[in-house]
Amino acid sequence: MQLTGAEIVIECLKEQGVDTVFGYPGGTILNVYDALYKHQDEIFHVLTSHEQGAAHAADGYARATGKVGVCMATSGPGATNLVTGIATAYMDSVPMVAITANVVLPLLGKDTFQEVDIAGVTMPITKHGYIVKDVKQLAKTIRRAFEIAQSGRPGPVIVDITKDVTAAVCEYTKETPKKPEKPAKYSQKDIDKAIAAIKESKRPYIYLGGGAIASGADKEVTEFARRIDAPVCDTLMGKGAFDGNSERYTGMIGMHGTKTSNFGVSECDLLIALGARFSDRVVGNAKKFASKAKVLHIDIDAAEIDKNIKTYASIVGDLKEILSKINASLEEQHHDEWMNHIKELKEKYPLTYNKDKLSCPYIMEEIYRITKGEAIITTDVGQHQMWAAQYYHYTKPRTFLSSGGLGTMGYGLGACIGAKMGQPDKICINIAGDGCFRMNMNELATASRYGIPIIQVIINNHVLGMVRQWQTLFYDHRYSQTVLDDKVDFQKVAEGLGCEAITVSTKEEVAPAIEKAISLKKPVVINCLIDKDDSVFPMVPAGAPISDAFDEDDLKKQKA
Repeated sequence: MQLTGAEIVIECLKEQGVDTVFGYPGGTILNVYDALYKHQDEIFHVLTSHEQGAAHAADGYARATGKVGVCMATSGPGATNLVTGIATAYMDSVPMVAITANVVLPLLGKDTFQEVDIAGVTMPITKHGYIVKDVKQLAKTIRRAFEIAQSGRPGPVIVDITKDVTAAVCEYTKETPKKPEKPAKYSQKDIDKAIAAIKESKRPYIYLGGGAIASGADKEVTEFARRIDAPVCDTLMGKGAFDGNSERYTGMIGMHGTKTSNFGVSECDLLIALGARFSDRVVGNAKKFASKAKVLHIDIDAAEIDKNIKTYASIVGDLKEILSKINASLEEQHHDEWMNHIKELKEKYPLTYNKDKLSCPYIMEEIYRITKGEAIITTDVGQHQMWAAQYYHYTKPRTFLSSGGLGTMGYGLGACIGAKMGQPDKICINIAGDGCFRMNMNELATASRYGIPIIQVIINNHVLGMVRQWQTLFYDHRYSQTVLDDKVDFQKVAEGLGCEAITVSTKEEVAPAIEKAISLKKPVVINCLIDKDDSVFPMVPAGAPISDAFDEDDLKKQKA
């Protein structure tokens, strides 16, 4: 059938099973929005308050559902406003397709009004970028974009379409989407070497990253941990890939990881990295990381092997597939002495906080108790992010959504909206510091416009908490530009943007506020006032070995 380019865009989205898109219209993309208007019963469009919010919402939708998230923007500033969200998705391997429109082909490259080479701008932060200048290539390009976004290591793809292409007409034939590629670059020899290393190990440790969630390998990971009788730690991105209530689970590893995970990995003789990339926030001092261990690294991206940490053995391919093969071939191992030692570490070094006052750890524990661990938690970046990772027990994949690689302040609210659109039956709660909340709090207007029942919890200490913590520890209390004492009233802001608002200043007020927010089934902001000097512990100084993890008690001993 003969369709315009704009209609082809919509038909291709329908082919891919897209039911929700996030975006903001403008001049060059008007034809696409006009076509979308005619299909609004099939594809729901969420008009965000800012294009960055659209990108984060598409990201949150993708993380919560496992599908490809889709966002749209017009040319120039509309497209560039997507950049931070695209970079966030790229760093955390999130499948996303960003569709932008550009000026007409004859005006391309002439500094035309609202013209930007967005494919060029985003080249370093996308898996691939397209500029479509011929309507006959449009359907093929969009289909390929979705294929690339999902195949191998997932990530964002941008499709920029000149406005005249969206108006041009050509023949369109519907196609069934191809299944995403999961290239296997390993051999049986790789599997055998890994199994041999596991059998030889007396003190194995499993280190989980986001790849375990992307591959849908949570059941295989659980069976693998049982079969090799090993403790399990995770990264920020790996949360939920393994049951956070399991006796084997020792908590997060790295800069704000538990002492058990950091000390245990430093003592193990075989570190098994599953879908993880050995980030600097995990590794600390690379030369001293897991120095007693052989490293077995399983990852879908060959570029990650030996990039940050040298391996003894590696397997490149889909984690779910590889673990299935290993589990089928490996007899049960037993490491009673090692597991008892890890148990002793857990008992000796539990996570602790001051229970005499209102704090974020207490709030997270109450959220966990009230939601029975069934909520989707999104976060921004900073102290609240670490507390949310430490004190809420994630038992299922795709329930903790956070900007791990890029560390994007302002990520959480848009992501929470996207997650709720993708998982409408789930309670979706965003945890944000007051500094982060200021970044994109305009997206409350998006939530209220559509009546999206998200809960925004502000951990309000009137400072940029994590930066202030560093200033306290390493900059002799010089609080340069980190104090946020001003006249901003978040309760009035929330109400002005059409949301319910509750302010909490005592522990006793927390549970009623959460219960009320859930029962209202509308967007609610809970403004929680905590102490400005609350700090996240344990902590490892930047560049130090993770075995140097310290907590508040250690600091007191140093001062004594």
